[in-house]
Amino acid sequence: MADLQGIGVSPGRAAGPVHRLAPPPPLPPAPAVIDIDAERSRARAAVATVTSALSERADAAADATAAEVLRAQVLMAADETLLDAVDTAIDGGADAPHAFVAALAEHRAAFEAAGGYLAERVSDLDDLRDRLVAACLGLPMPGVPSPGHPFILVARDLAPADTAGLDPSVVLGLITAEGGPTSHTAILARTLGIPAVVRCGAVLDIADGVLVSLDGSSGAVAAGLSDASAKSVNDAQRALLDRRSASAGPGATADGHPVALLANIGSARDLPAGVDVEGVGLFRTELLYLDRTEPPSFEEQVAAYQQVFAALPGRKVVVRTLDAGADKPLPFLRLADEPNPALGIRGLRVARATPAVLDTQLSAIAAAAAASTADVWVMAPMVATAAEAAAFAASCRDHGLRTAGVMIEVPAAALRAGTVLRDVDFLSIGTNDLSQYTFAADRMCGDLADLLDPWQPALISLIAACATAGREAGKPVGVCGESAADPDFALVLVGLGITSLSMAARSIPAVREALAAHTHDECVQFAKAALAADTPTAARAAVRP
Repeated sequence: MADLQGIGVSPGRAAGPVHRLAPPPPLPPAPAVIDIDAERSRARAAVATVTSALSERADAAADATAAEVLRAQVLMAADETLLDAVDTAIDGGADAPHAFVAALAEHRAAFEAAGGYLAERVSDLDDLRDRLVAACLGLPMPGVPSPGHPFILVARDLAPADTAGLDPSVVLGLITAEGGPTSHTAILARTLGIPAVVRCGAVLDIADGVLVSLDGSSGAVAAGLSDASAKSVNDAQRALLDRRSASAGPGATADGHPVALLANIGSARDLPAGVDVEGVGLFRTELLYLDRTEPPSFEEQVAAYQQVFAALPGRKVVVRTLDAGADKPLPFLRLADEPNPALGIRGLRVARATPAVLDTQLSAIAAAAAASTADVWVMAPMVATAAEAAAFAASCRDHGLRTAGVMIEVPAAALRAGTVLRDVDFLSIGTNDLSQYTFAADRMCGDLADLLDPWQPALISLIAACATAGREAGKPVGVCGESAADPDFALVLVGLGITSLSMAARSIPAVREALAAHTHDECVQFAKAALAADTPTAARAAVRP
């Protein structure tokens, strides 16, 4: 049996035979002579075919996150810039399939160079290229295999159109050679509740039909299992899920110490039926803004926010203001190109250049909140200084929003958390970005995955500093990064003094169960041991030997 290692991005264990994603269509040799008008018509027909198919998938998607991702891909396919580039390639003598390959190669290079959010969407472009080429050639679309039995899906990477339509009763788990913790594969796998491991390059060497197991928490993959071993893994996972499905009620430790368990969402449709949530700890509002040439209107925003607030009467909803900028470019912001987008104008800093965007959003949130009974909190992303925090809080209060906070994603803000808290009501720690900036490691760089481990002692120390500042100020400090979804790490966070944990809704039962099995004093001891550790491995061992 061979043991492999990747990055766990969606918790749970699964075992089954490996089957690979269907390969992309082969590109035939380029013709020596083309009919320009015919190739242009062929290209537009391909775009119509692909956008129609993706739109149908988006409309049929039960999950809101999957639907939004697919609609964004539709917009990419129909983008006039892409069509202009295809026309230019055709004018230069390329047929439609080769024109799409050339045009999307340019887009791909630009996305990779931009880094951050755009780099995470490279696989979306690759999938779009393969679908457009297949449509041009009249070939079947690439996609997920149908072996007729449950299996583990293996691929170099997965595109949204593939991941969004997966049936968890058939696709038991996902293993990819590429991708990252914040890729669409990871996000959708967590949303669908499918165990997943990414950045496991050696998995491509495993032949179809070989029995493998995966652990979506640790990233461990084992190949060459026996039938009995595979059955044992799946039986244990089913029993675990059955037990957790009965889980309900507010989060608390075994001795009754309360810990709010909240959901991360992008719209009202992300609140799944059957999963008990105390509220929302991260309402990502940027889905309203992505892939648009004009910002959403005041009325459109009010309607979207009201849908969420109405679904959670009397419960807390923490709204994050627009988290966009150079690494999530929005055309209507008209921001200048930057040499390092991750260190540039993003998050709250966008308001420096376009204050009206934030002003309209706060007005819309306030209007929607006034028409509901939800307990609406508002927070700003990418805050670095106490002055920025104070200015944001003042703006919120000027709009009638009484509870204002900020996200801690920049080490400078974590180190001065006590000062930042003077003028705001709460802090929410985004561990993904805080890790990235603390270790100077792009979160999409698989070679640096060890530095982005939330169990890194330096990151735990920064979280501890924020929790201590909150306790001294008598103000809540939550964690809304996906690290909160790790049941073992949740114990450490609670022991540090974190008051709420926000995650994908499907992860809540596992965290609720872990807290209920330990006292608050035990959590404090776990936290002390993790802080004293020199390595992530030692920190983990302090909680789960």
